[in-house]
Amino acid sequence: MPRPAALAVPAGYLLASLLLYAGLWADLDRGYLVDSGRDQNQWEWFFAVTAHHVLSGESPLFTTLQNYPLGANLMANTAMFGVSVPLAPLTAVLGPTVTWAAVLTGGLAATATAWYWLIRRHLTGNRTAAVVGGAVAAFAPPMIAHANAHANLVVLFVLPLVIDRMLKLCTGRRVLHDGVVLALLMTWQIFLGEEALLLAVTGMVVFAAGYACARPSAARAVAGPLARGLLTGAGVCLALVAFPLYWQFYGEQSYAAINHGPTGNPLLALVEFSERSLAGDPATADRLSLNPTEQNAFYGWPLAVLFLVVTVTLWRRPVVKALAATVLVAAALSLGSDISLAGTEGAATVPGPWRLLDGLPLFESVIESRYAMVCAPPLGMLLALGWTAVSDAAAAARSALSAPDDRARRDRAVLIRVAGALALCAALLPVAPTPLETTERPAVPTVVASGAWRSYVKPGESLVPVPLPSPGEASALRWQIEADFAFPLPAGYFMGPAGPRIPGQGSPPGYYGAVPRPTDEMLWDVRWSGRVPAIGPEERRAAREDLAFWRAGALVLQRQPNDTALRATLDRLLDEPGRPVGDAWVWDVP
Repeated sequence: MPRPAALAVPAGYLLASLLLYAGLWADLDRGYLVDSGRDQNQWEWFFAVTAHHVLSGESPLFTTLQNYPLGANLMANTAMFGVSVPLAPLTAVLGPTVTWAAVLTGGLAATATAWYWLIRRHLTGNRTAAVVGGAVAAFAPPMIAHANAHANLVVLFVLPLVIDRMLKLCTGRRVLHDGVVLALLMTWQIFLGEEALLLAVTGMVVFAAGYACARPSAARAVAGPLARGLLTGAGVCLALVAFPLYWQFYGEQSYAAINHGPTGNPLLALVEFSERSLAGDPATADRLSLNPTEQNAFYGWPLAVLFLVVTVTLWRRPVVKALAATVLVAAALSLGSDISLAGTEGAATVPGPWRLLDGLPLFESVIESRYAMVCAPPLGMLLALGWTAVSDAAAAARSALSAPDDRARRDRAVLIRVAGALALCAALLPVAPTPLETTERPAVPTVVASGAWRSYVKPGESLVPVPLPSPGEASALRWQIEADFAFPLPAGYFMGPAGPRIPGQGSPPGYYGAVPRPTDEMLWDVRWSGRVPAIGPEERRAAREDLAFWRAGALVLQRQPNDTALRATLDRLLDEPGRPVGDAWVWDVP
């Protein structure tokens, strides 16, 4: 049975995670993470639709409930089958918001605990040092930014287990057994998040190369068993994931790479503070990042200084050289193909190392600024080693002087520990996370919540929200969850192909959401502008074709900004006025 001290560490991480998500847990019915944008709606939908398919005996890899009638390839999206499938009963009983909150909260705590365990097992026996290392690895600023919206980049507890199994392979004792276990872990991680695995593998390769350069004889000694174990693991893993990966890349509604454009971190982002840090400045963080969920660096200059101090002080140790190399290479890759100092438009740039990877298979879809996340675990390990060195120096000070100098020994030991603790606090307190903000989500229209939609939408027809759900606004996904997936939705928020597959030309490039149709684009223009466009025969013909394509049974307009203009547009477009039903307007499509 675990000792209380052993349980205190994961309990402490869990408490920290609960405090971070206190606003979400306080109102699971209506609470919505402010900085998640549309992503909370999307993730809850993924959890809910997976439970719907699994519990009804259907394949979770594909669905037509979004992007009707074409559908969406869920294996090519971040559906996280590694948690959404086993948690399907929880989702079915308590709802997807509970699953969403549990995955985020438990995922952060489990990730911190796993890094703590790895550090304690392989780097230092000092419990305090390992606690600090695990906290930095899981709660570093870029991790907290993604904790608003990207569960696949938060639930990372399998990665330390993968590293531990690779280290066991290096011993050469049970290569076959450890290779198979590694395969199972890698398979699980693939179903948790392929992008996180790619980022982690890149970091592992850099670490291995750095350690091999520092200790070539040790690298040669472990190369054989490690290679055999990796080959065993790769073979077993590929056998397990062959069909899901085939479906992801070649199945229905699959796609090739998604081009995100230049997304590197400005150099200053590495030493500034994120919006959700104690010392954060929202204006600065916003200027140096794509959006609040992509504040992928922001480690702060005090932590950068402490990193340099620890690295220089412990440089003689091979593991320190390898960890420092991992931090520096990952940080350099995160700067992108063209490195900008301040990130302002028109600022001078210099070529970056990302050019070596940009365009390669798998790397071509990566948002390169996310490579700064790879810095967090090795930074945590270096700080753990630094605190261990401080503790060892304090212990040595207590025994260095003669017996009559007891007070001097104690004072010197205390001084060393206090200095080390102050250095840690000065580096970590400014980047300590603050609770994530929540707001109240829009209510589901009564025509959906009451089931009145059934009077308008027949089997085989879709319900069309106005405007259609998209990466810009996805609250209508909640309507479908409320109705227990009794109707499909056209368009939506997912990743799919930018067009039809052309024989002989491979998969089309990826696209966020459905390829917009004319009526879809018109309604969104009205939603943002508030202006009713000119409606003529051409527009009415396009609307008839689009409604036929979507197999629309009814259009539903919820109260929202510019809803008067949207209502007028639809009245003219369909040549019939909408009917008020509860807090929404409905147009019945014959």
